[in-house]
Amino acid sequence: MLEAISQFFQRTLAEPEQREDKTLTLELASAALLCEVMRADYDASDAERAALRQMLVTRYHLTDSAVEELMAMAEEEVEDAVDHYQFVSLIKEHYHYDQRCELVALMWQLAWADGSIDPLEEHRIRRLADLLHVSHSDFIRTKLQAKERHADNG
Repeated sequence: MLEAISQFFQRTLAEPEQREDKTLTLELASAALLCEVMRADYDASDAERAALRQMLVTRYHLTDSAVEELMAMAEEEVEDAVDHYQFVSLIKEHYHYDQRCELVALMWQLAWADGSIDPLEEHRIRRLADLLHVSHSDFIRTKLQAKERHADNG
């Protein structure tokens, strides 16, 4: 995976099997995938950054400093250096299907944060949903729900 993010996880999650709160490891893996969606179109807008920051702080209970560090590292890396395997496999191993669908729904919400879905964002979400073994029908369902939510809020 991205070298800087890997180092962040090594520092933050040294010996995760020894941690009392294994959920934190899963939340950080989810956060890394959300960072990937934000930067998929090579134009992480202020609205997307704010939405991601809010998701990570409130939904995943990360500290402001951890969120800032993780977001900065993810944005520095180039697209071609990405390998999602360690995060996807951790999530598949510990999240049940509904939780994986919920993560895909968060990806769509993040993609809508700047007012539209870029084809590159859609491609990234589709790829991650496939890797997370989320069915195509649930991929489409979460996409339509996010679109409807965006329309209601817009």
